[in-house]
Amino acid sequence: MRPRRLNLARRPNFAIGAVLTGLVILAGAAAVFFTPYPVDGVAIGSRLQAPSAAHWLGTDMLGRDMLSMLMKGAQNALIIGFVTVGIGLVFGAPLGFLAAMRPGLWSDVSLRAVDLVFAFPAILTAILIAAVYGPGVINAVLAIAIFNIAVFARVARGAALQVLGQSYIRAAEAIGRPPLDIALRHVLPNAAAVLLVQATIQFAIAILAEAGLSYLGLGVQPPDPSWGKMLKDAQTLIFTHPYQAVAPGAAIMLFVLGLNLLGDGLRDALDPRIHAIRLL
Repeated sequence: MRPRRLNLARRPNFAIGAVLTGLVILAGAAAVFFTPYPVDGVAIGSRLQAPSAAHWLGTDMLGRDMLSMLMKGAQNALIIGFVTVGIGLVFGAPLGFLAAMRPGLWSDVSLRAVDLVFAFPAILTAILIAAVYGPGVINAVLAIAIFNIAVFARVARGAALQVLGQSYIRAAEAIGRPPLDIALRHVLPNAAAVLLVQATIQFAIAILAEAGLSYLGLGVQPPDPSWGKMLKDAQTLIFTHPYQAVAPGAAIMLFVLGLNLLGDGLRDALDPRIHAIRLL
């Protein structure tokens, strides 16, 4: 039987999500080398200018170019998202696989630890860490990463248990395949699609969590720009200069929407059960 082609480009949700996500990635990558104006270029004489040819998105209350800050904020958001999701995958997925393949005391202890982490969401954990060590991007990343580890551990365990219940796993065990070989040859490849889709979801959650923490003053610290901090600064100007809040708010909304559409498209393409239902 010929393998099914995914044809991701023909899926509208994936295509729209890829475009929205790609635009943010492009803006963040460009900010490494170029921004229209220096992000720390304070110009009091140019403060609160409306969008114009010189400043496409206007300037903030310190005269800084909003487009430049938005691009640099995209870069910071991408770094935090990749780091926190990467930590969650690297530590959480093996923990979940091990709990599924070694039921007993280890599985019970790890699951109770995961439940304990779920009792403290990322924002609450960041507040607790900030109370002890002070606010900062490192502490925000640590809080989001701890939450992601718990999420990926639970998702990996569920996916692994589903694979381990298949007949070919019992056949592999019957012929004496070692557990590590079963994990690498069967469990990991079959669970990879689930983890990939979950990674897009957790990336979106990380962006929202970072924006929320920066809004509270617990995330990215000045003078580095953050979308959440830009929203906080625009709060008092929402009725007199609404464009101050439109740009960062739209950036957060579109990026999170793009990631969710991307994950939805990947799920539709990689889940054979959905494909089978659509063939009926």
